[in-house]
Amino acid sequence: MPAMKDSYIVKIAVEMTDQVAQLIEFNQKQPLSGIIQELCNGWNLSDPEQYALQFNENNSKNYITEKNRNEIKNGSILRLQFSPSKTAQDILQKLQNGSPEEKSRAISTLSSLSSDMTFAFDFINKQGLSLIIKQIESGKCKGTVLAHTLLSFVELMEHGSVSWDILNGEFISRVANLVNSKQESQITQAALSILENVVLNSTEGYGQVEKEVPISSLVEHLQATPVVQQNAVALINALFLKTDITKRRSLAATSNIKQMRMCIQHNILQTGAGEGAEMAHQLYVLQTLMLGLLEQRMMTKMDPQDQDGHEKIKELRRIAFDSEGAGGIRIPAGSTRDYKKLGFKNDINPALDFTEAPPGLLALDCMIYFARNHPDSYTKLVLENSCRADEHECPFGRASVELVKILCELLKIGESPSEQGVSFQPLFFTHDHPFEECYCICIVLLNKTWKEMRATSEDFCKVASVVREQIVRALADTPSSLDQLKARLQTLTYSEITQLWQLERTSREEWESHARPIVELREQITPDIVSLIQQQRLAFLVEGTRFTKYSTRGQRIKDKFWFMRLSVNHKVLHYGDCDEKSTPAAEELPSKLAVPDIRALLIGKDCPHMKGRKACHQLAFSLALEGVDLQSLDCVAPDEMTFAYWTDGINTLLGNRMQSREYEKDLDTLLSMEIKLRLLDAEGITIPQDPPIIPPEPSHYQFCYDLK
Repeated sequence: MPAMKDSYIVKIAVEMTDQVAQLIEFNQKQPLSGIIQELCNGWNLSDPEQYALQFNENNSKNYITEKNRNEIKNGSILRLQFSPSKTAQDILQKLQNGSPEEKSRAISTLSSLSSDMTFAFDFINKQGLSLIIKQIESGKCKGTVLAHTLLSFVELMEHGSVSWDILNGEFISRVANLVNSKQESQITQAALSILENVVLNSTEGYGQVEKEVPISSLVEHLQATPVVQQNAVALINALFLKTDITKRRSLAATSNIKQMRMCIQHNILQTGAGEGAEMAHQLYVLQTLMLGLLEQRMMTKMDPQDQDGHEKIKELRRIAFDSEGAGGIRIPAGSTRDYKKLGFKNDINPALDFTEAPPGLLALDCMIYFARNHPDSYTKLVLENSCRADEHECPFGRASVELVKILCELLKIGESPSEQGVSFQPLFFTHDHPFEECYCICIVLLNKTWKEMRATSEDFCKVASVVREQIVRALADTPSSLDQLKARLQTLTYSEITQLWQLERTSREEWESHARPIVELREQITPDIVSLIQQQRLAFLVEGTRFTKYSTRGQRIKDKFWFMRLSVNHKVLHYGDCDEKSTPAAEELPSKLAVPDIRALLIGKDCPHMKGRKACHQLAFSLALEGVDLQSLDCVAPDEMTFAYWTDGINTLLGNRMQSREYEKDLDTLLSMEIKLRLLDAEGITIPQDPPIIPPEPSHYQFCYDLK
């Protein structure tokens, strides 16, 4: 009982410059002002209202407020400092009237404190942000002072209390000049971050940044330090996102983009700089945007009057049958027969094969690319099929249309980048036409698989499904080059895919019997299986998850993460900030949330931090709270499985039914396995649809059997 009574009291140390540290009992129920008053009395300090407590551990200098005081634990070390208001005022005075040395120290202090929301709001309210903007505009700051000034500006703006529209053209030009000229790494890093936010969040800023910062300038920064590289790619992505598709397409055709791709390949991918979560996200976004340039062709059906399209079809026939590569093989029956041998469904008018969108004209583009850039492989493939019997020839035209459709689906051509996406394919940064080259490799694979399966035209859909599986498994290994992709596909033969499918089918085969005994058995064991899944979900919550931080306006914050995990007794959620690779224990997480304080679980668009946002809401969930200062704890899961496990776990804690698709999948799989195990002894016995009829009771029970 005494432990329960004093649970709100923690023993801590409080330090202060030029003073002997005080060991005190920190009462969580006592107002902070009272605790600060007592500390000031112990050190004979006047004006206690001008002081505040700060955390002094784990590189955290955040001020302690009524909202975050619960993060203080036994053994914590705090520091008594001037209050945020007084500190902000002192910094402003030194920045305006201090000596060069005082200004340098003041701006350094500002850069370290700007990430604290309490201090930031006080500094902004005292017109400190306006002063910082003027100092950047003046161009007088140099070196380390300029780096700290830019960093302070970035941190102050990230709190979301001030609109990016307050920035004028002069400020943007000054920052753009910093990006275009050679500067220290910290200056370039901050300047790139500022311009990225201007492009994404300012109404008028995009046009000016586009004019003043050429892509060639950003490409040079791809050869700098990893953080500068990351911010340079992020700014390129922001510019691509804001520009219209026509301008983006013309930009992609310039030599600057080729140089950018080569820099990414040599200075980021080959050096390992692309392994960080934030850089992986930026490369994923860039890949998605570049592949998205194919969407228009993918969704464009061939017009009967499209002269260019008809010329390409004729060129396909000419390269295949009229070139030197055709050798002595020539079928004299005319173009209709040639088009049939090329595998078009409509050999009289092949243009009709490209009226399905997707893949639209993108399929024709890939076919002509193959014929022009790999004429030997193209001619060999076509003529090889020309020599087969009609029922065994692989229809090149029809196969190409289906293959391009498969590639578009697997590579998600036309989809907008997800804010949580980190999966990218390095091979798409190794060639100027990666999609077309990928098609060239896969169409040869399709022909090879067709021969291995000894397929006929009736087996077309089956061959397409096998090729799709081959491509999926090859891309899952994230090949770093087109050659690696080609080599991996060579190992995934039809027989290999068949064996893999058989193994997976054996492991996941579901029991689909509708016999009453099986149905009743399923109903009987379902509660135990549900309980098992609940235990697994809660164990996942106990293990914890690292989430990406989002601003108050629902925007993803680069390189900022937080961790949340459930206590072992399933009564408290522990959470707090962390870095990209750490997995903090529950004791290391400063904030706590009692499970009974969770009022409801909100998902998707119902979440407070997803109001008005289109992207990423599928992975968002919020814990609606009551009885605490915080209204909700907002999360965005890194992937679908984590989203399913966390929502299932929270529903379990709240006593609600689990509702995710992962739950349904796990339930079916485990039920199937359990039923099969219980029916092992009944193997070979036919289970009747209905149980046997129970015979009527005997007329009397006066009978027995003598064992003697």
